[in-house]
Amino acid sequence: MPNKTPQTEHSYMQLDPRLSASCAPTSVQQPQWLAVNTELAEYLGIPEALCGTEQGARVFAGNEVPDWAQPAAVGYAGHQFANYVPQLGDGRAVLLAEIIASDGKRYDLQLKGSGRTPFSRGGDGRSPIGPVLREYLVSEAMHRLGVPTTRALAAVATGELVQREHAEPGAILTRVASSHLRVGTAQYVLAFKDRALLQRFADYVIQRHYPDCADANTNADTDAKQPYLALLEAVIERQAQLVAKWMSLGFIHGVMNTDNMTLSGETIDYGPCAFMEAYDPATVFSSIDRRGRYMYQNQPPIAMWNLARFAETLLPLLHNEDEDAETAIKLATAAVEGFEARYQEHYWQAMTAKIGLTPEHKGAQTLVQDFLDLLEQHSVDFTLAFRFLSDNVPTRLASLFKQDDVWRPWYERWQAAWPEGFSPNQLAQVNPAYIPRNHRVQEVIDEAINEGSLRKFNRLNQVLREPFIEREENADLLLPAAAGEQVTRTFCGT
Repeated sequence: MPNKTPQTEHSYMQLDPRLSASCAPTSVQQPQWLAVNTELAEYLGIPEALCGTEQGARVFAGNEVPDWAQPAAVGYAGHQFANYVPQLGDGRAVLLAEIIASDGKRYDLQLKGSGRTPFSRGGDGRSPIGPVLREYLVSEAMHRLGVPTTRALAAVATGELVQREHAEPGAILTRVASSHLRVGTAQYVLAFKDRALLQRFADYVIQRHYPDCADANTNADTDAKQPYLALLEAVIERQAQLVAKWMSLGFIHGVMNTDNMTLSGETIDYGPCAFMEAYDPATVFSSIDRRGRYMYQNQPPIAMWNLARFAETLLPLLHNEDEDAETAIKLATAAVEGFEARYQEHYWQAMTAKIGLTPEHKGAQTLVQDFLDLLEQHSVDFTLAFRFLSDNVPTRLASLFKQDDVWRPWYERWQAAWPEGFSPNQLAQVNPAYIPRNHRVQEVIDEAINEGSLRKFNRLNQVLREPFIEREENADLLLPAAAGEQVTRTFCGT
C-alpha cells in the first residue's frame, strides 16, 4: 500500500461556484476505528499511514483535513415521495476530493455524518452508528454481488452521542462513488435558469461518465451531433440495468427519490434498504414509506418516473434555437418510454440466468414466473429458493415448502427444460448463498450499541465478501429470520 500522497483533483468544485459550498467537517471528541477497507484503500492509492492508524481515524472522522483535500458540500434538489424540494444538498456530508485510482478511474471521496453544512436545513449533520454499519455492510455486499454501487472505505466512531428517537453512539462513513451526481443534481442546476450552466453541467456528466456521447449521432436522418439525447439514453440504459439487478436479488432500496438516483448508474444511499425474504412483490421496509410508493414491485416504474424528471432537465439542450420546444419534448418522451423495453430485456436476462436458461429458451420466462408465483403463494424465501436450485438433489428446496406435491411439478418441468450439458450446481455461481439479511444487520447494530463490540459485524462482513461460497460454519447466516427475529421496518438515520 502506498505512503505517498494520493492523486486528487477537484473538477466538480471548479465547474461553477453556485453548485457547491466550501465546508470543513466538524471535529469530533474521540475518533476510533470501526472498519477500514484496506483492499479498496490500496486500489485508490490511500496512504498506508491512514489505514487503521490514529492519524487515519482523525482524517476519516474529519478532525484532520489532509493537504490533498478541499472539503465541500454539494447542492442538489429532488422529488421526495413525488414532492419537489428545490434545495436539499449534502446536509451531513462533505466531499473531500476526487481521487484518481491506480487504473486512472476517478472517484469521489466523501465523509458522511461529518457535521453541519450550508445545506443542513436545521439538521445536526451527524449519523448514528447504526446507519453507518448498515451502509458499510450492504454497499460492500452489493459490490460483491456484482451490483454497481457506492462503496465503503472506512467507518469511524465519533465518541459522541447522536440524538434521534433516543441517544445513540455517533459514527462517520467514508463513501466512495464514481461520482455523487444525481438526477436531483441536474434538477438543482436547471433551477438556475442558466442554459450555459446547464450545458456545462451536461458536458461535465458526459466527460466524466459517458465520453462516447460527446460525438454521438442518435438520428440516422441527420449528421448533426445529439450528445444530450445520447446522454439521456445512456443514463436510462444504466438505470434499466441497475434496477433489473436489484430485482433479481430481491433488493429493495426503500427511498427512490430523485436525489437518490445517480447519473452514473450506481446504487446510492443505503438508508431504509433491505433484502426481501419471503417473496412478496408488495414488500415494503422503509418506515417513512407509509403508502408503499417504493415497494419491491414499484421499483421499475419509479425508476422510469425519475428518469422522466431527468429528461425534463435536459429539454433546453435537446433542440436547436430555431426549433420549438415540442421537438425536445418528443425526443425526451420517446427516450423515457424506451426504458420499459430496456428494463424488461435486462430483467429477463437476469431472472432466466437464475434457473440456468436464457430469455430465448422456449418457455424460460414462463418457468421463472411460475416459480415466483409458487414462492409468493407459499411465502418461500426468495434467496434460498433460487440458491437451493443449485443442489443436485433437491432436498433443501423441498424443505422450503410445507407440501411436497406443491413444488415438484414445477421442478420436473424445469428439469425437462435443461439444456444439454447443464448441471444444477452451475447455479451456485449465479444465485448467492449469503445476503445481508435484515435481522443479521440489526444484530450487528445492537451489539455495537449495547456491548461496544464489532464481533458480529466483522464476521458478517467477512462472509459477505464471498456471497456465493457456502461454508458449514456459516450455516446460521444462510437462514431467514425466525418469527421472533424479523425486522420489518428500517430507518433512514437522518
